[in-house]
Amino acid sequence: MFASLAGPAHMLEHANAAFFAAIGGPEPARTGVPLGELVPELVEQGFISVLDRVYRTGAVYTGREARVVLGEGTRAREAFLDFTYEPRLDAGGNVVGVRVIGVETTQVKQAQRLTAEHRVLLEQIARQAPLPEVLDGMARAIEDLAAEEVLVSVLLADADGRHLRHGAAPSLPGFYNEAIDGIATGEGVGSCGTAAHRRLPVVVTDIATDAFWEDFRDLADKAGLAACWSTPILARDGSLLGTFAMYHRVPRAPQEADLALARVFADTAALAIERHQAEQARQAAEAREKTARDDLAFLLNASTRLSFDLDADQSFQRLASSCVPRLAPLCAIDILEGGRVRRVATAAPTPDLQELLAAHVPVYDADDDAVARVMASDISEIARRTPTGPGPWHDLGVTGYLCIPLLDRGSAFGTVTLLSTGEHTFDGHTVALAEELARRAAAAVRNARQYTHRAALAHDLQAGLLLPDLPRVPGAEVATYYHPAGEGLDIGGDFYDVFPFEDGRWAFMLGDVCGRGAMAATTTALVRHTARAVAPLVPDPQAVVEAVNRALINRPAGHGTGFVTLIYGQLIPTEDGLDIEFVRAGHGLPLHLDADGMVHAVDAPGSLLGISPHTSLTPRRLHLRPHESLLLYTDGITEARRHDGEQFGEERLTDALAATPPRPAAQHLIDTVTQAVHAFTGDTSIDDDQAILILTATDPG
Repeated sequence: MFASLAGPAHMLEHANAAFFAAIGGPEPARTGVPLGELVPELVEQGFISVLDRVYRTGAVYTGREARVVLGEGTRAREAFLDFTYEPRLDAGGNVVGVRVIGVETTQVKQAQRLTAEHRVLLEQIARQAPLPEVLDGMARAIEDLAAEEVLVSVLLADADGRHLRHGAAPSLPGFYNEAIDGIATGEGVGSCGTAAHRRLPVVVTDIATDAFWEDFRDLADKAGLAACWSTPILARDGSLLGTFAMYHRVPRAPQEADLALARVFADTAALAIERHQAEQARQAAEAREKTARDDLAFLLNASTRLSFDLDADQSFQRLASSCVPRLAPLCAIDILEGGRVRRVATAAPTPDLQELLAAHVPVYDADDDAVARVMASDISEIARRTPTGPGPWHDLGVTGYLCIPLLDRGSAFGTVTLLSTGEHTFDGHTVALAEELARRAAAAVRNARQYTHRAALAHDLQAGLLLPDLPRVPGAEVATYYHPAGEGLDIGGDFYDVFPFEDGRWAFMLGDVCGRGAMAATTTALVRHTARAVAPLVPDPQAVVEAVNRALINRPAGHGTGFVTLIYGQLIPTEDGLDIEFVRAGHGLPLHLDADGMVHAVDAPGSLLGISPHTSLTPRRLHLRPHESLLLYTDGITEARRHDGEQFGEERLTDALAATPPRPAAQHLIDTVTQAVHAFTGDTSIDDDQAILILTATDPG
């Protein structure tokens, strides 16, 4: 918009079509008139006083998203403007008028507000909020969005579409909502009844004179309502869902923005109502199968709890807790171990009753004991009386029992005993549900026991591949660290070893086998035992590693084909430290921490083992003075990742070593590195084994 104003009265000299369209009225009748007279509503809203200040001071004024009401009465509309008032100057620099430049942002502003409110409603529908909550929120949102006061009502159609029921009307009087609740749909039945009948919007600008409101005019007058625009809410198939109405307290005709708002929210209401109807239909279908669905949910929930971890004792306790009170007031679980029955879990309404039930243990070989009979027969037993044999039945108030075997490969290894109290009884449905739960529990316990057995085997085998105790090496302090990845079911691929020669030399090694599990264990054992066997027979570390490579190349195909990285060396204690000779076969660079606290990577080029019959190895000699250390590590240390995927890396490892105090002990270096890695990774689980071997020269004194 553009307009040129003259003099202190702000006489409109000329303006473009957009300006006249905004203020309304034809252009010829508007020029030559002061703006305050032309658009008197601008005076009360402060826009003329701003023009006065610009004319008086000559300072530019800019407004952003300024709200203005243009027009009066039924033709009034809300608008938003970005505008600038610029002073007009003559040749002498005197202000002779004001230039107005503006852009109307009403549609953008309304679209932003409409989009925000609409998104909130769609989110409510998506999370399946109750229909009254959605409709009430929709009504309040529209009342807030409208430029003038508006009262919103939503009526819902009956299944046959012949009557409308109250849905939401937060701002209408309660007596009015009650009066129109249940009105019929039909021609001339107010705005809403007619819109529902026609399936088209019905606009009544003045209720006092419109024929549609003849039967409701007194009611509307009592409620202070003067206009009503109603839009039908239609389903996707065209069927009637309800009506959406906008009431006004003064006669008023809708603007295009009002009609667009009605269309958008009528469609939103249709979505919410259809979702609500679909939900009601689903609930009705579920109600017909509630018992079966509840049983399935119970079994699934109990099965999930039983499989939460692989601890058999915890599984038994979760089983007992799942049974009470869903299946019975009391539950006890007994298992057979070493020819004796052990009570492993109980559940009861109170701690005292649970303690009393836990204190009783059945006798396995007693003929009059229900647990003994069920374990012997592998068949469930049920009775409407107290169990035979001694027990705290009276104190517990037991009136019946159900004893079910826990089976593993067809033989009972335990029982689940459910006890009735008071009026509780076991019916066929409960018995079937309890037996199915017991079957699932037995499978979960069997899995837990198998896992425990496998973890123990893996632990024992891993321990056999590592040193049980570190040897005492003269002139050196040795420290090691090993942490496998995963849950401990697989054998790790990292290994280390330290062993002596008869002539006073010592051998050390640290390596990493490609892969995990049994194949990795086979390869680890081959490397360690080959090195130990040939080391006394060959002259130097290079010859030992070449022998290891030949063993890997010649291993049977069934023993794996993965490569190996290895650092193997030999050390000799001297009067001023340790003389070390080593070779590096494709492994990470060892780190030398000298007496000044400086960290150096020690390179010794060498190829991977187990790939080719020919190796390329370069021996490296190193002297460790007292309190200097050599650190060997596997890539599980440097490639440890934090949550964002970044690796720990060689630089952080070097920084951690360099930050240690002077003359650190070997174990202190281990602790420093592992703490730095843990601080970096946080709670992120490691995905590769980690191993460290540290050699520290000691003070000969």
